[in-house]
Amino acid sequence: MAGGVYIVGAGPGDPELLTIKALKILRKADVVIYDRLVGKEILACARPSALLLYVGKEDGHHSLTQSRINKLLIKYAEKGCTVVRLKGGDPFVFGRGGEEALFLASKGIPFEVIPGITSAIGVPIYAGIPLTYRGVASSFAVVTGREAEFKKESTIDFGSLSGIDTLVFLMAVSSRKEIARRLIKGGRDPAEPVAFIEEGTTDSQRVVLSTLGEVATSPPLVRPPAIFLVGRVVMFREKLGWFERRDYGEARFYDGIGYI
Repeated sequence: MAGGVYIVGAGPGDPELLTIKALKILRKADVVIYDRLVGKEILACARPSALLLYVGKEDGHHSLTQSRINKLLIKYAEKGCTVVRLKGGDPFVFGRGGEEALFLASKGIPFEVIPGITSAIGVPIYAGIPLTYRGVASSFAVVTGREAEFKKESTIDFGSLSGIDTLVFLMAVSSRKEIARRLIKGGRDPAEPVAFIEEGTTDSQRVVLSTLGEVATSPPLVRPPAIFLVGRVVMFREKLGWFERRDYGEARFYDGIGYI
């Protein structure tokens, strides 16, 4: 596809979790428009002549507005370039990939969406926490933490979340205390275990364990990017978290400070 846009998921951080299809497309892109959580090792997969444009967003600061990002996509696609819109995780899981796809469709620009491994699934695996487990958890939900930054009225029904075994909150570091309070008010047990996983799937990964009640009153210090995981499955961290795999065929062990 020449003169079009590929909306590509880069995965949760580990460059080896990039899909084969995403890698092939990166290697032929003329322009790569990438977000904040796309690592240097993944960008290095682009061909040397590709134009790399950073359009990342973080709390309190956007390098470009969404409308300007949309204009960039159109600008280079109309020049006949193969454009890769590269996003961390999966582009359709809180990544605005759907918005960009609809925009491109409205302008008649050819596009294709390449899924990526969302951090909601990939990060807990690297931390030794299964999202589901027979007899313990038969359901899970992925929830945005942005709404809890927190308008007085939220579209999230926290009461309904009490019936779901495992909850994964993305972009929730700054709102973790309010989320915990609302979950307890909605019926979840304050003693329920929780985990925060910083920079998941990378060599800088850090896991912080706590309880929902503790987060609601005195939340542990956590740095973004991190996921906030709630549920009984967190107890498996102590059994499985000692072993974390980084390279295929090579085991590396986490001693609480770094990998050895």
